Amino acid sequence: ALDRGGEPTYGGYSTHIVVTEGFVVSIPEGIALDEAAPLLCAGITTYSPLRRWGAGPGKKVAVIGLGGLGHMAVKIAHTLGAEVTVLSQSLRKKDDGLKLGADHYYATSDPKTFEELAGTFDIILST
Repeated sequence: ALDRGGEPTYGGYSTHIVVTEGFVVSIPEGIALDEAAPLLCAGITTYSPLRRWGAGPGKKVAVIGLGGLGHMAVKIAHTLGAEVTVLSQSLRKKDDGLKLGADHYYATSDPKTFEELAGTFDIILST
């Protein structure tokens, strides 16, 4: 592909790109680029819907799955002040979920989970 000046672009190997300023995020000094990179992928993938749908104090957020996106969703929802519940197939990652900021953790393999929690969440984020 060619840029506006007719020069070839180099995708991920480019040294500069032009973007709309609303999509620019300043990375604070002291944070290495390799440490910030996950925030620009899993972070924005989960932050965007949480902000869009008003996650915060007084809101109950369910995060389905505690993989790469789920970890980030729990941390962000917790930081925004929401009450966070993780719904995962088993309780295997319960300690991790609670350490990340989840208030509650349920195994979806237990049929009673759905009966108990039906209609209790303001936001459900499937990761």
